[in-house]
Amino acid sequence: MLESEALMRHPLFEVAEKSYRRPEELHFGIGDTVRVTIKIVEGGKERLQDFEGTVIARRGTGLSEMFTVRRLVGDEGVERTFPIHSSKVVRIATVRRGKIRRCKLYYLRQRVGKARKLRERRVSAEAKKAAMEAKAAKARAEREARGAAAAKEAADTAEVAASKA
Repeated sequence: MLESEALMRHPLFEVAEKSYRRPEELHFGIGDTVRVTIKIVEGGKERLQDFEGTVIARRGTGLSEMFTVRRLVGDEGVERTFPIHSSKVVRIATVRRGKIRRCKLYYLRQRVGKARKLRERRVSAEAKKAAMEAKAAKARAEREARGAAAAKEAADTAEVAASKA
């Protein structure tokens, strides 16, 4: 979603969706090898199962955001698509960071053997810390911008209501 579209969204959607969102922010991207722990209900019993593979795609925004994980099972490729904010997804742990140059890795479906491997992205501790601080500052700025846009919209609505009265 573009930034302008995000600002045009009605603030009530944000309030309604907040209770369904995942409380912590997830730090994984395309090309990363992740271990997704999902809750499986069989009859009356619940159990946890891991699905480990490479993230080949991520799409959607808000509550409808999904990601696709691909792994090999006996020389057969298996892909699963998970909703990020689902209550069935217990945790998503990053095992390895991949160095990529595309936003969708569908070409890995045709690769065999070592050609299927992605290079590992290595980041120093200082760079990680700087990136986290920059991301937090950006999130703060976006929240402030959304608040300012909502306040402006409320003021415009009050002004229109006052002029009609």
